[in-house]
Amino acid sequence: MPIGIITNVLAILFGGIVGALGGELMSDNFKDGLNMAFSICSITMGIYAIAPMKNLAAVIFAVIIGTSLGIIFHLGKAINRSAQGMQKLISRFIKTPAGIDQETFDTTLVTLIVLFCASGTGIYGTLMEGMSGDATILISKSILDFFCAVIFGANLGAVVSLIAVPQVIILSIIFALANFIVPLTTPDMILDFKAAGGVLMLASGFRITKIKMFPTADMIPIMVVIMPISWLWTSVIVPLIH
Repeated sequence: MPIGIITNVLAILFGGIVGALGGELMSDNFKDGLNMAFSICSITMGIYAIAPMKNLAAVIFAVIIGTSLGIIFHLGKAINRSAQGMQKLISRFIKTPAGIDQETFDTTLVTLIVLFCASGTGIYGTLMEGMSGDATILISKSILDFFCAVIFGANLGAVVSLIAVPQVIILSIIFALANFIVPLTTPDMILDFKAAGGVLMLASGFRITKIKMFPTADMIPIMVVIMPISWLWTSVIVPLIH
C-alpha cells in the first residue's frame, strides 16, 4: 500500500477519533481559525504545484474543457448521490449525535465524504504518487485532513472515522490506474498535470472559507483531459506555430 494513501487514511481515522473524544474542549473561534488555515494551506499548495508549469495554454484549455465536461455530465451531482448512498450505509451503524438534527448531520456527512474521497487534491495526489512515487501532495493533504476530521469529529462524532473505509478503496483504485498512465507520459505532460492539480487546489482553498464556491467536483475531469491536451499542444500546435 502506498505511503501517501496510508498516511491520508490514518489521518482521517485518528482525526475523527480525536475529535469525538475531545470535541467539547474546542471553541468555535478555534475551529474557525483552523478553517482559515486550511484554506491558505490549500492555496499555497496550489501555487507551488502551478509554478513549474510548461504549457500555460494547455492548462487553460484543460481547465475550461474539463470543467465544461463535468458540468455537462453533472459529475458533481453524481458524486453527491454516491456520497448520500455511503451516508445511508454509515448511518445504519452510527446514530445522530445529541444536539444536532438529522438533516444537518446527513448534509455535513455527505460533504465530508466528497471532501475526503473525491476531492481534486486527493485524486491529483494519488495519481502523482502512482506515476512518480512522490507522496508529498497526499502527505500535505493528510495534515489538513487530520485537523479537518478532528473539527468535524467534534460535531458529528466517531462516524467521521468510518469515512476512511470508502476512501482507501477509492484512492487505491486511482493509484492502480496511475500505473497504466506512466508509460504514456512525458516530463512536460507531468508538469502540466501538476499545474492542473494546482488549479484544483486553489479552487478548493477558496471554497473552504466560502470566498468563492467553485464547482470543484465538476472540475475533476480537468485531471483527465490535461495530459492529452498537453501532448497535443506540444506535439502538434507548437510545431505549427513555429
